[in-house]
Amino acid sequence: MSKDLNDSLNQAIAREIAVSIQYMWQHVMGEGIESPGVLEVFKKIAIVEMKHAEAIAERLDFLGGIPTTKPDDIKIGGSLQKMIKDDIMAEKDAIKLYRDIIALANKETDIVTRKLFEDILVDEEGHLAEFQTLLGKK
Repeated sequence: MSKDLNDSLNQAIAREIAVSIQYMWQHVMGEGIESPGVLEVFKKIAIVEMKHAEAIAERLDFLGGIPTTKPDDIKIGGSLQKMIKDDIMAEKDAIKLYRDIIALANKETDIVTRKLFEDILVDEEGHLAEFQTLLGKK
């Protein structure tokens, strides 16, 4: 495994840890007339993101790397609309990062890592679509 792939996988883990915390706190802190349905979306996606972190960490460990335990920046607070806008940006960032990791894994002929991130990318695009739908912006 190259240093670039090691660093990228750790960046992905840090991102997944951060958004799982971010979305779970949004689930806890969100309020307003629309909040019941939105809060369940935050909770559901937070759990999926934590599973992504686990899967990426397991892959990195298998490849001989040491998974990070430090999350990226976590954005919390504000209105439901602000939270969803923050989440849309987080998902867009993830999609870009994961496309880059897929290309890097492909270059290194690491088909397992490529497949893992192709599967995660499907989830991330679904999360983005779900957040955009909540905001009314597709």
